[in-house]
Amino acid sequence: MAKLDTTVIDQYIDDLMTKSTAEVPVWNIEKARAGKKSGWDYIDGCMIMALLELYDTSKDEKYLKFADYYEDFRISDDGTINGYKKDEWNIDNINGGKNLFTLYSLTKKEKYRKALDNLYDQVVRQPRTKEGNFWHKAIYPNQVWLDGLYMGQPFYMEYEATFNESKNIDDIYRQFFNVEKIMKDSVTGLYYHGYDSEKKMFWADKSTGLSRNFWLRALGWFSMAMLDTLNKAPDRGSEQWNHLKKMFTDLQFSMLKFQDESGMWYQVPNKPREGKNYLETSGTAIFAYSLMKGFRTQILDAPELQGAGVKAFKGICEKYLSTEGGKLGLDGICLVAGLGPDKSPRRDGSFEYYMSEPIVKDDAKGVGPFILAYNEFNLIAN
Repeated sequence: MAKLDTTVIDQYIDDLMTKSTAEVPVWNIEKARAGKKSGWDYIDGCMIMALLELYDTSKDEKYLKFADYYEDFRISDDGTINGYKKDEWNIDNINGGKNLFTLYSLTKKEKYRKALDNLYDQVVRQPRTKEGNFWHKAIYPNQVWLDGLYMGQPFYMEYEATFNESKNIDDIYRQFFNVEKIMKDSVTGLYYHGYDSEKKMFWADKSTGLSRNFWLRALGWFSMAMLDTLNKAPDRGSEQWNHLKKMFTDLQFSMLKFQDESGMWYQVPNKPREGKNYLETSGTAIFAYSLMKGFRTQILDAPELQGAGVKAFKGICEKYLSTEGGKLGLDGICLVAGLGPDKSPRRDGSFEYYMSEPIVKDDAKGVGPFILAYNEFNLIAN
């Protein structure tokens, strides 16, 4: 591949900010398709996090300014968050709160601290499975999805370390270790998308409670959950920290076995030649980020893992980053995938289901991780 022209990516990011408002961000394709304005959800949280990481490494004020504008718009002075409903017990809604630690530190706005406390109240009261893990949502009772570990645990760890004297970090580690014990496949080293602790859902195996397949983006979210939690943890080097580090490292090596020669991974990573399987952007970008940042932050110590991350990022650029009508676009993004509920029997965790969800351009679930990976790539390239 020819030398990557990063100026076009910089312009792409600038365009995303310029064309977005706090009410209607151009990157939230899921909300746009539903005819809704943006509220408070993990999709926007992922994008704002990417901009804040760009600010952290570049110190370019435009990224901080946009992030502050975006979050300030939806948070009242008393910490009330517009569009946030605690009684949904939706662990996805915690994700956006991660950005408030950074914004509170940089801007000193008390509204951000109050909003953090508001979200933490959900964390401590979140319903749990009998094993002790957070439910994914009230509409998904007794279920653990890999996605949810990313949405909740890094926030939980940072709050504990920053404001609560780390009183509950054993609980955080325990939830990860439960997932390793229950959801990890001993043959591939990969983790199943979901687990129903009651073993009643139509998509769950009646003996194990597990869903049927591995989904790339869920594996990616879980990878980032471990990476970010490790980097936020105050007990680096402890026995529990080292256990989680081993889980993270083992997953990266397991994923390397399924990395395509292009550098990317397939939507269902262990079935590359089956049916309509395709190389998918968002999950690949998440692993590119995990591999590069994991090495930079000295959690991963194998240089070949960093190299695999660079290869993955370049693979996305080669296959899915293109210009049409003078406009840069990022394609190959799975819009959404989930398991159930009962009223959605199509979401059954089958291979065919994961192939059936729309593939879109420029959605934040792909763009956010792509920018995160781009930031790490720049740190290596420069």
